[in-house]
Formats: sequence, structure tokens, C-alpha cells
Amino acid sequence: MTTDAAAVWLIVGLGNPGPEYAGNRHNVGFMVADLLAERISGRFKRAGKAQAQVVEGRIGLPGPAGRRVVLAKPMSFMNLSGGPVNALREFYKVPVERVVAVHDELDIDYGTLRLKLGGGDNGHNGLKSMTKAFGPDYHRVRFGIGRPPGRMQVADYVLRDFSSAERKELDYCVDRAADAVECLVLEGLERAQGTYNS
Repeated sequence: MTTDAAAVWLIVGLGNPGPEYAGNRHNVGFMVADLLAERISGRFKRAGKAQAQVVEGRIGLPGPAGRRVVLAKPMSFMNLSGGPVNALREFYKVPVERVVAVHDELDIDYGTLRLKLGGGDNGHNGLKSMTKAFGPDYHRVRFGIGRPPGRMQVADYVLRDFSSAERKELDYCVDRAADAVECLVLEGLERAQGTYNS
């Protein structure tokens, strides 16, 4: 993997567009992308013909020492994320291994982070769509949301807002996930895993 400061990274927050989904567990990727955009003083805008919103900027040290990033939020629904992400990847000429998907993960306790490169989609429709579009060899920042309680269906659970108890920790958890993305891009996967995987 290149550490060339001129190389562009495509950081994709996964979610569903529209205000009715904004606080859902499934939209935590959007929340992390929004915070990263805030950190680089960027505002999301429509990306040409791609069905996505983007912010271009640098993370890390100011000026040429920082890493070039494109932050993206697909404006398709979650299960169609692959098309918009691949269009952006081709437009910005980003190799698959410099794509980072930030997404909710059922099989990890709430607020826990796990970073990895490649692998399966674990039933996540956003990842399934991305893998179908350009293969599995992209980075993932997995934000734990835990399993649904009792007999609640998975679809109902992920499309509900975080509980009041979870919301007390949410800002901290989103902040930590944004830190993990920055660490991954600036210092590599191994360092980021050692610091943020729990």
C-alpha cells in the first residue's frame, strides 16, 4: 500500500439519504463522514453525475504533508451503494485498497470499533453492493451497534434511531471512529488496528 502523500483516499460513510433516516443505527457511517468533513472545514456537495455527495480536502498536517481525501455519502439507498461509490472511485482514480467504508456492524457490541482490509459482507447490504461493484479488497471501519433485542427483526433494528442510553455515548463513539479513519489513512492499517480495535 502506498504512503504517497499525493495519493487520494476515498472515505465512504454508508447510510440512507433523507431526514427520516438521519438518526438510524444504519446511518452511523454518514455521522462519521459528517464529522470528518467538519474537521477539514468542508461542506458536502453533489458530485457531478455520481449519485453521491462529496467533500475534497486533506487530513493530517496542513499543506502538502497532509493526505488527500474524498469524503463521500452515497445518495442511493444502502443496498445500491456500490454504483455511486464505484463511479467516484473511477472518477478520482482511487485503487480499491484506498477505499474505506465506514459502516454499522451487528456482530460487534455497541460503540466497539474493528478495522480490517477485505473480507465478506456479513449480510450488510451496503458492503454487498460495493463488493459486487469492485471486489472485496477495500478497508472497512466497522462500528458496532450490537444485535437486536429479543425477537426484533434486523431490518427494524438497523432502521431505528439509537436508544436514549446509546445516544449518551454516541458523540464519543463517532468521534473515536473518525479518529480511527484518520489513523488508518495517515499511519496504516496495522497502527490503526492496534490503537482502535477493541
